Amino acid sequence: MSFFDPAKFTEEAVQSLKEELTGKAIIAASGGVDSTVATALASKAVGDKLLAIYVDTGYMRLGESAFVSSMLEDLGVQYQVIDASERFYNGLKGILDPEEKRKIIGEQFIRVFEEEARKYGGKFLIQGTIAPDWIESGGGMRDTIKSHHNVGGLPEDIEMTLCEPIRELYKDEVRSLAEFLEVPVSDRQPFPGPGLAVRVMGEATPERTEVVRQACHIVEEELELAAKAGQMEIPWQYFAVLLPVKTVGVQGDVRAYGNTIAVRAVQSYDAMTAQALDVPHPVLRIISERITRTLK
Repeated sequence: MSFFDPAKFTEEAVQSLKEELTGKAIIAASGGVDSTVATALASKAVGDKLLAIYVDTGYMRLGESAFVSSMLEDLGVQYQVIDASERFYNGLKGILDPEEKRKIIGEQFIRVFEEEARKYGGKFLIQGTIAPDWIESGGGMRDTIKSHHNVGGLPEDIEMTLCEPIRELYKDEVRSLAEFLEVPVSDRQPFPGPGLAVRVMGEATPERTEVVRQACHIVEEELELAAKAGQMEIPWQYFAVLLPVKTVGVQGDVRAYGNTIAVRAVQSYDAMTAQALDVPHPVLRIISERITRTLK
């Protein structure tokens, strides 16, 4: 059985980054554990030659931009917040297939980073890519499970040199590294790079995205409250999905015909496999009531 030593990995990764990053670098900082760990390592290696860039695609969680800004401030790194929501919304107009969404979003991310790198003089693009990202994206003898935006969505004509310091790590190892580096998101649930665009089944319009954003917030709040109250264990990942179908119900004395929300909660250890988690029916009922009452 192999043993992951975060102290040894940090020492080796920082030294490797010092040798690799011979000029200014930008890092794609999403606020998740992977990119935050990569940011912490790169900051140790090159200091003020690093610029962290957080791109608000319009497909982020409720309050995400403010959260990430505060976290990057606390890490003490140079950072910029780019509102590119209109650009991403336009890029996904009429797009229904999740794989196509992922690839479009991946390319748009790179184009934004290239524009900002030109202004900054950055020659390197650092990403928080980890092993499940490139394994699931397929290639060679591997089947494509899903194209991760930072792998399968990468265009071939990238202007910068790509650097991925935690590429060979699995999620449990990244979390261990996050704890060692004392980054504040070591236990944060994973959030997909394409964001809420892949939690809207069908076209991810601004209006449909706002529905799933609010629904995800309700799901997160209620499951965290239930776990804190001892009603259930906290899931590894938990969120809402807006389905491309409508259903009939009754609200008050009026027949209603509206959108359908699904709730997903799973447990996983390595981000490669997952099992559905049993959510107590009373908790699901509260979630259902809140969603149907607040999202007209």
